[in-house]
Amino acid sequence: MNHSSYQACIDACRQCASICNQCAAACLQEQDPAMLVTCIRLDLECAVICSAAAELMELEGTQVDKLCAICVEICNKCAEECEKHGKHGMEHCAECAAVCRACATACSKMIAV
Repeated sequence: MNHSSYQACIDACRQCASICNQCAAACLQEQDPAMLVTCIRLDLECAVICSAAAELMELEGTQVDKLCAICVEICNKCAEECEKHGKHGMEHCAECAAVCRACATACSKMIAV
């Protein structure tokens, strides 16, 4: 598979990494960031995994399917956590959850290839 075959997933992973980092930063600015520790950790972990997946796809790496499977898992976990907070008015978490879900979908397609 060539680089262009990965482009939609690369874009989704890059966007997810960026939004997760923004969400973590916004969570730290909330009134009680201690209650958001799990959310912040998952945001940061998701950002790292998504960045790594994008880089590996750009390299046309041999382990893309394995890393994409991990990406799906962490994106779904991050989305679940962010959805909890998004329901309580934290727009940054609601946005993060939506972007994580989209990234998980894009990565799922890479696994099926």
